[in-house]
Amino acid sequence: MIIEKCNLCPRRCNADRSHGEYGFCSAGAQVKIALVSLHKWEEPCLSGEKGAGTVFFSHCNLHCVFCQNYKISQEGKGIEVTTERLAEIFLEQQDRGAASLDLVTPTHYVPQILAALKLAKQRGLQLPVVYNSNAYETEETIVSLHGSVDVFLPDLKYADEVSACRYSKAPGYFTAASAAIRRMVESVGRPVIEAGRMNRGVIVRHLILPGHKDESMRIVDWLWQTFGDDIYISLMNQFTPMHEVADYPEINRRLTTYEYDKVVDHARELGITQCFIQQGRTASEKFVPRFDGQGVLK
Repeated sequence: MIIEKCNLCPRRCNADRSHGEYGFCSAGAQVKIALVSLHKWEEPCLSGEKGAGTVFFSHCNLHCVFCQNYKISQEGKGIEVTTERLAEIFLEQQDRGAASLDLVTPTHYVPQILAALKLAKQRGLQLPVVYNSNAYETEETIVSLHGSVDVFLPDLKYADEVSACRYSKAPGYFTAASAAIRRMVESVGRPVIEAGRMNRGVIVRHLILPGHKDESMRIVDWLWQTFGDDIYISLMNQFTPMHEVADYPEINRRLTTYEYDKVVDHARELGITQCFIQQGRTASEKFVPRFDGQGVLK
């Protein structure tokens, strides 16, 4: 599992990233970061008072037509850094008072991240490490993170193959994501929350798409039947029509209150209590970070 023959995600491109070859995600040999920030809009147990210590990595192994972060995920905006500098960034987030170290879209840089985490922990990093991903992972990659990641924060996007291929170009999405999430739960176990902060555990996010409430309810069903109270769930209503959504008329609108409430009510009816929900207007471009390279360079 090295970048000379990259098989870090289910696409298994076999690209030799160390010699300038690029796979589907377009990531190169060196880590690229678009923003380092204190982000107050993550789940409360990850954000604390000052915010989660987010590190937004450039590139992505999905091409979501509705991606709010497409400037970095698909256009590749960002600044390259060494493993040494990445370790420094992790420690700087701790110095800023971050409640957690939140690694956003990290899959394609796992080997470099593991090396940087080892360096940072040798130098005093104590923050809970959050692996914030789109869940399109291989089991091998998740297993490699055991002992280095404290909290897994996967966004389980789809149950249907048609949806996954149409909106994210991700064949076999649910098969890969469901297996990966099982591995995540095996790795860190049941949630451990102390003084309002999650130190270990899994939070599975799900962004509800317009017109897809029934698919969302099937996802909630699977999570409850498979994991029960061994995980937290986070149901998101923040879908914002942007990027390429105009070409997909069936989702080219905001989620209605009715659609969101139906999914939340379904979760309640199942007996789910460990669930974060969103209130108010969260579907706005004002919640999209400015990817200006802040905090990347010294």
